[in-house]
Amino acid sequence: MSYADLRELRSALTTASDIAFSLDAAPSGPETELLTDALRRALAAAGSLTAERGATGCPEHPRGAVDPLYGDPEDPLPPGYGRCLLCNDRRRRASAQRRGWR
Repeated sequence: MSYADLRELRSALTTASDIAFSLDAAPSGPETELLTDALRRALAAAGSLTAERGATGCPEHPRGAVDPLYGDPEDPLPPGYGRCLLCNDRRRRASAQRRGWR
């Protein structure tokens, strides 16, 4: 998560809040468009916060599959391994080739 992403989220939420509190009982079309745009901006900013930190914790595959062997956050991981199935599979294959297995 970067500070710029968090700042963008806070800015968009503040803007949306300001617009929402200034609306009349029957807001006009342009007023609702402004609110909708601010909320979309906030949603996009919130999405960018989670994009870096998916369930795998992997910067290369943040939304990849979680390795079922190491998916439990309570279990210790072997050195060099993470929770990303794609990276762990690559490590397993490389390790097997070094040992002469195919």
